[in-house]
Amino acid sequence: MADSVMSKAATMEIPINSNGDTGSLAGDDSLEQDLQQVMVSGPNLNETSIVSGGYGGPAGGIIPTSSIKGSMHHSPSGSGLASEEVARGVAVEKLDSVKKWGINTYKCTKQMLSERFGRGSRTVDLELEAQIEVLRETKVKYEQVLRLATALISHFNNMVQTQQALGDSFADLSQKSPELQDEFGYNAETQKLLCKNGDSLLGAINFFVSSINTLVNKTMEDTLLTIRLYENARLEFDAYRSDLEELSLGPRDAAAAVRIDAAQQDYQLHRDKYERLRSDVTIKLKFLEENKVKVMHKQLLLFHNAISAYFAGNQQQLEQTLIQFNVKLKPGADKPSWLEEQ
Repeated sequence: MADSVMSKAATMEIPINSNGDTGSLAGDDSLEQDLQQVMVSGPNLNETSIVSGGYGGPAGGIIPTSSIKGSMHHSPSGSGLASEEVARGVAVEKLDSVKKWGINTYKCTKQMLSERFGRGSRTVDLELEAQIEVLRETKVKYEQVLRLATALISHFNNMVQTQQALGDSFADLSQKSPELQDEFGYNAETQKLLCKNGDSLLGAINFFVSSINTLVNKTMEDTLLTIRLYENARLEFDAYRSDLEELSLGPRDAAAAVRIDAAQQDYQLHRDKYERLRSDVTIKLKFLEENKVKVMHKQLLLFHNAISAYFAGNQQQLEQTLIQFNVKLKPGADKPSWLEEQ
């Protein structure tokens, strides 16, 4: 194959005149250089050619196999292109999101520092902010009531358990001391009654604490979450308002007009968000106040009636109070002690 290529190269490179004599291009030196070039470049397995015609056919019929391999390796499929486009779109979207977040954070930080150092103006709703301040103070006070009521449950539960143990000891001594059987028996019955009433009072206080906990840590907290969103929206609104005011005071060329239009759109967007959240906060504060009054009226009445009935020794009134407010005692509260079962 190499001999045929060499002979072909030699035949193509040596012109023949009409008389059959070789031309005088460069003589033998030119022929030797051409042969050396053919030997050096030689046939390469990776660059072999496919000849569509016979020997001496047209040059257009020679197809390098390396180009075929290259086209096979470098032509991605349709699904590969689609996946690359999707990945590129996700990356661009994430980049835009990070860019918007950075710009928004910068503007809000600048506005917050300006307000803190007294250099910037802020939007103020005096009536709404007064209501928000009252709510935060109320929440702190209710949390204090919740902590104290929880501590009362813990201490009172210890007292009831002590009374239960004391009643069991009196009942045991009543059986083992015939000469003091009646006295120990009376005291055992008294402690038993106190434990039963104590369990009823614990049920009432637990119901009171549960309702206060729901009011403070769920209802009030939900309203405060909306208030925090409102305050963030207010800061963003003021930041973009200040940005629009600064651009409006600058030069009015074509580039500045484009920036002012974009700032106007951002300003309107954040203004709508601020107005919407302000309306949400106003509605939630109104509903929270109504719910708070309704819940606390019921719970304070329960707490007062239960405490009064217990310390007055009025077991019937204590039980009626639990029924009135639908207080369910824990299972096993009226279960007799093991000594009474004996």
